[in-house]
Amino acid sequence: MVDKNDWRLQGQEEMLRNAKFRIETYVAPKITWDHDHCTFCWVTFSEYEGDLHKGYRETKDSHWVCEECFRDFKEMFNFTVVE
Repeated sequence: MVDKNDWRLQGQEEMLRNAKFRIETYVAPKITWDHDHCTFCWVTFSEYEGDLHKGYRETKDSHWVCEECFRDFKEMFNFTVVE
């Protein structure tokens, strides 16, 4: 169980409580926008070497969450994974 004082918690409750996610491979949405960050730990998702290439993308607003943060906050935020 994650401590409610975890440094990664920065007010995500309102936008991610009960959120639905898909496991996806990251593809840059635009030429001028080549990366995203985990909503919790700020790790980078991109198509570049050294960055994360796969994670959980929220289905409503496209927030990305890395595997570690998803696992850590799944219960606290009541996350679900959809097909």
